[in-house]
Amino acid sequence: MPDCFHIALTEKLPNLRRFAMSLCRSPDLADDLVQITVEKALLARSSYDPASRIEAWLFRILKNAWIDMTRKQKVRGQELDIDEKPELGGQEHNAGETRLMVAHVLSAVETLPLEQREVLILVCFEELSYAEAADILDVPKGTIMSRLSRARTAIAAKVGIK
Repeated sequence: MPDCFHIALTEKLPNLRRFAMSLCRSPDLADDLVQITVEKALLARSSYDPASRIEAWLFRILKNAWIDMTRKQKVRGQELDIDEKPELGGQEHNAGETRLMVAHVLSAVETLPLEQREVLILVCFEELSYAEAADILDVPKGTIMSRLSRARTAIAAKVGIK
């Protein structure tokens, strides 16, 4: 029978994948990042403080794995994905106004710089506090607030809200 740590880890897999996708924008690479994160979490289980949120701890591990991966990629050089990226809006031509707006917003999120995109995902999608996001990204809380503000302003401008 799995213990509470394994159950909590399993429940957070979709959140980890979503954050990984926001960082790397590649399903295959996101899956690799999640796998690396789970492996590292299991190996470092004794360093997890049960008094803290497991999400923040896992997101920090994933972010560090992403940094390691990008550093290695700089040494290896750029790799190209041969699979085509599907359109965000899908193939449906009779989509409703809401679906079109969501696709437009998601497209705007994809154009954000990585620093703004990762803060937006952690705070708005994953519902982490500014302090937790700051800890994961190893930046001051004020930087989180500033990046989030710039991200929201950019998205609003791109979708015509402001």
